[in-house]
Amino acid sequence: MFIDFFLTLKKHKVPCSLRELLDLIALLKAGVVFADVEEFYNLAKIVMVKDEIHYDKYDNAFAEYFKGIESIDIFDKILPEDWLRKEFEKHLSQEEKDKLKSLGGLEELMKALKERLEEQKKRHAGGNKWVGTGGTSPFGAYGYNPEGIRVGQDKNRNNSAVKVWDKREFKNFDQDRELGTRNIKLALKKLRKFARTGASEKLDINKTIRSTAQNGGMLDVHMEPERHNAVKVLMFFDIGGSMDDYIHTCEELFSAAHSEFKHLKFFYFHNCVYDKLWQDNNRRFDNMIDLEEVIRTFGADYKVIFVGDATMGPYEIIAKGGSVEHWNEKPGIEYMNQLLGHFNKVAWLNPQPESRWPIHHSISIVQQLVNNKMYPLTVDGIGRAIKDLS
Repeated sequence: MFIDFFLTLKKHKVPCSLRELLDLIALLKAGVVFADVEEFYNLAKIVMVKDEIHYDKYDNAFAEYFKGIESIDIFDKILPEDWLRKEFEKHLSQEEKDKLKSLGGLEELMKALKERLEEQKKRHAGGNKWVGTGGTSPFGAYGYNPEGIRVGQDKNRNNSAVKVWDKREFKNFDQDRELGTRNIKLALKKLRKFARTGASEKLDINKTIRSTAQNGGMLDVHMEPERHNAVKVLMFFDIGGSMDDYIHTCEELFSAAHSEFKHLKFFYFHNCVYDKLWQDNNRRFDNMIDLEEVIRTFGADYKVIFVGDATMGPYEIIAKGGSVEHWNEKPGIEYMNQLLGHFNKVAWLNPQPESRWPIHHSISIVQQLVNNKMYPLTVDGIGRAIKDLS
């Protein structure tokens, strides 16, 4: 049952297993949803999809599998009689129940429906006998019969359930895409998860008292994570030049990080880290901070995240005086090594598409400097960086 649906999900790269398929079948057998394509769509998404990043793939798979089906509520096979009876009784108004008397009551109606389902071999529309749509049959949907029973019709005719997946509200909700207005929400989840990993613990008073009482007065201490975030984060943002194309993305990331971390400090640099950094771009030339002061101020337990495209002339990294803005007494690579040698956990997020990294020699140099801890600035890239930093 639904094996082809399962295989269609796999075809569209929705990561699901036979365990999820069996769970879905069990829920259907238990009658969690019945003869309702929209409810089935939502139930299957809950069971089969474990991460929001796959919602768009799920919608594509669902649309392919159910292509051309206007309503899954038209019964084309015999269903358990108790299911039908319960469904009818649930939707019948008192007026409809009174009208059933002209057909001999519910028992006679169920008998007639069963006979027609046994005879009917295909979908039917516009008639006066078969289970179908748009006709005058006493069984079906979107038609009219004052003495009939609605089968499978939603009360709101103008909002067809089949359109739910066609809307693809999660379009581009994909882990391999650059961050945007939709995908930033997924990045936030990654950041929240990261923030919680460093949370310290405090006494859970209520649980301790309850557990101690249940334990005959013997003290049973229980702890719980503190609500504040204990992770310490230091972020370095490359600004200006080629990074101007990624201003909006970096603003979103900065805003997300600023709201998630209690201990967050940030600095700006251009292309490569040299002897000076700054925190206010409007006063970058008259209010700069020495790199050595940053190293003295922040302990090695800070998690360091660089955000930059690492696209520059190689001489800006390896040559003395290579900076395009000021004279650097030492090559940028020495300042970078000084900074990287102090902190234990470092990652670099690159907004450039990963396919373009090999084109730029400077990116290869920076990758080596950060010990290959460079990740694309995508939802998946942030997830991998956070996992490495944790």
